[in-house]
Amino acid sequence: MADPTAGICEDDDELRGVVRRALEGEGFVVRATATGADAVRAFADAPPDVLVLDIGLPDADGRDVCQALRAHGVRAPVLFLTARDALPDRLSGFHAGGDDYLTKPFALSELLVRVHALVRRGTPAPAPAPALVLDPAAHAVRHAGRTQRLTPTEFRLLAALAARPGEVVRRVALVAVAWPEGAIVHDNTLDVYLARLRRKLRAVGATAAIETVHGVGYVLR
Repeated sequence: MADPTAGICEDDDELRGVVRRALEGEGFVVRATATGADAVRAFADAPPDVLVLDIGLPDADGRDVCQALRAHGVRAPVLFLTARDALPDRLSGFHAGGDDYLTKPFALSELLVRVHALVRRGTPAPAPAPALVLDPAAHAVRHAGRTQRLTPTEFRLLAALAARPGEVVRRVALVAVAWPEGAIVHDNTLDVYLARLRRKLRAVGATAAIETVHGVGYVLR
């Protein structure tokens, strides 16, 4: 049986090295990155069995990185590392596609136990990745050589839809992904953002389109 694989994205050199050595000591084959852009490049096409992502990256929010990877069909479990432990921060990590959450400072023994638990759950088969490329560092969508900048909210909405191509994503789930916990978001506000996304997808010549399922939510086909 092949050794399990792990991916790390952590900008602190010392902490990245400590986590890498700890995982290698547990038998993992580790690939490590320091930025969100590098993580997407490294893990989108060759996902590891588990991912450890820092939220406070220098070029992107780790939650946006997770969403971009999910949109590329990556289904590996994700453990977020962060110094922020408030309930809204923890909830936003799960809404972004994370599977577990560990606040800094942490004990290496706890990180290893959590990583092993995530690996034991298994990695679902990857979903078919859309032709869209989502860049969490630039908050942009690319298709066929064209690029459109997105607002952070637009990025999170599109990533949530792209992570589940062909599936109806309920309105409440989209609001939870794109806005902070407790934010008051009116129905027409969500509709306005989705209309903007439709225009931006047309601008890059995307074949995928956002369809409305009235009274339920939206689907990217």
